[in-house]
Amino acid sequence: MKYHQIDGVINKFVKTAIVITLNKPCDCESCEFRDVAFSTLSEDDIKDLCNFKEEQSFRKGEIIHREGDKICHFKYLKSGLIKLFRSSMRGEEQIISITRPFEFVSNMSVFSGEVYKYSVAALEDSVVCSVQLDFIKKLFLKNGHFALDLLTKISVINDKIIAQTLDLRQKNLAGRVAYVLLYFSNEIYNSRIFDLPVSRKEIADYIAMSPANVIRALSDFKRDNIIRIFGKTIEIANSEKLDIISKIG
Repeated sequence: MKYHQIDGVINKFVKTAIVITLNKPCDCESCEFRDVAFSTLSEDDIKDLCNFKEEQSFRKGEIIHREGDKICHFKYLKSGLIKLFRSSMRGEEQIISITRPFEFVSNMSVFSGEVYKYSVAALEDSVVCSVQLDFIKKLFLKNGHFALDLLTKISVINDKIIAQTLDLRQKNLAGRVAYVLLYFSNEIYNSRIFDLPVSRKEIADYIAMSPANVIRALSDFKRDNIIRIFGKTIEIANSEKLDIISKIG
């Protein structure tokens, strides 16, 4: 095959790839998240949204963004589980929140500065949808209902994080560990049996206790037949007793 023929084949392949990319259907119109955050947008705005968003997959343990990274996108979790954290002066990890899909935890500082104040990492294989922030800001100026609705939802998440932090501070060790187990059971997995997505150290970072104390509390719960432990799998055998420990702890 001659050079000009090869060149023609390559050009044809590239043009075909471009057409396929341009014709790729956008799922924003049917996305579950539309009802959560974009329900006030018109059909034209939803179609425009498709041109300014990108879906990214992250494996367990991968960083979605780091503290200090420049803020260029409005991000939301479509599937998976993430943790919001920051690093202390000594380089220790301080977990602020662990959250599920359709919550705005990654956007806590998105409108308050130019860089992220917190890091976000995947606790499970996760899919994140990123929308260019300039587009979101244009929608704010154009659609007051959208702006108010989105800011309200972000504020609700911020209030939830503050409430969880204050609740944990009022509890002793057993109460804090019980609180975390019930949070995973009731809020994240909706099941009495689940695989812990975090290590003992991450639980300790979240509740501001040492890993040794967390291990001891879990062992006490197991000894008292409140939970059963099979490696990373937790079974809550006595949810009523665990709830009492969480509340009075």
